[in-house]
Amino acid sequence: MRWLVSALLFAGAALNAAAQPLPPRPDHVVIVIEENRAYSHIIGNRAAQYINALANRGALFSQSFAVTHPSQPNYLALFAGSTMGVADDACPFSFSTENLASRLSSAGFTFATYSESLPSPGFSACMSGHYQRKHNPAVNWQEHNVPVTANLPFTALPGDFAILPTVSLVVPNQENDMHNGREPDTIYRGDQWLKKNLDGYVTWAGQHNSLLILTFDEDDASEGNRIATIFVGPMVKPGVYPLRIDHYSVLRTLLEMYGLPPLAASANARTINEIWRR
Repeated sequence: MRWLVSALLFAGAALNAAAQPLPPRPDHVVIVIEENRAYSHIIGNRAAQYINALANRGALFSQSFAVTHPSQPNYLALFAGSTMGVADDACPFSFSTENLASRLSSAGFTFATYSESLPSPGFSACMSGHYQRKHNPAVNWQEHNVPVTANLPFTALPGDFAILPTVSLVVPNQENDMHNGREPDTIYRGDQWLKKNLDGYVTWAGQHNSLLILTFDEDDASEGNRIATIFVGPMVKPGVYPLRIDHYSVLRTLLEMYGLPPLAASANARTINEIWRR
């Protein structure tokens, strides 16, 4: 009898999940990952005026959390639905599992990473100047199911946003991602970099069914890994949303936008459904 009750509960949960509307499908999504700042160090901070302007224009998640510490496993979680057993910032790693890029490609969509200070397309060494491979998760799959042509310098980001890949990951270098330096200077520098380099896309996206996702890899160990995550686009209802989400939630939502099955731990994460204009 107990097994029958369990089966009925499982079936009910599956039906409820199936009844949930899918997130809208943007023509393009650009994801930007900043570094090592807790939620309250960004939201309401005068040094981050542009980010706060984005928060006012879009959906701000007040209970968004990174998965772990340090940086690298969070990038892997967002890209592959798993930290891949990585617990540090060591380099290099090589993986062959399914991931965001391979799932998109298998369904006819496209993906690319645009890393600031990457010296050349397909570059796979651990560092170059202010570029760090630990912040570029897709390169760990480059020899398997992510093509070299998806690992690009930030300078290759198209000026014509209409030819962007379906999903793009933008990775500022360590001078501009808030990683290096002390507050408030490093926050101000990162904030101004975002305004200079991505405000054009945000403006364009508002007229072209496209989305910006801004998030952080982790906090600075001061707020239980609470971070600022913001979605901005014409399909988003502006507001502050106290939904508890994490990197797996963001990944699952991205996959569901394009009708793709969840990856690894993202299967147990909530899909973000509450913020969309219907």
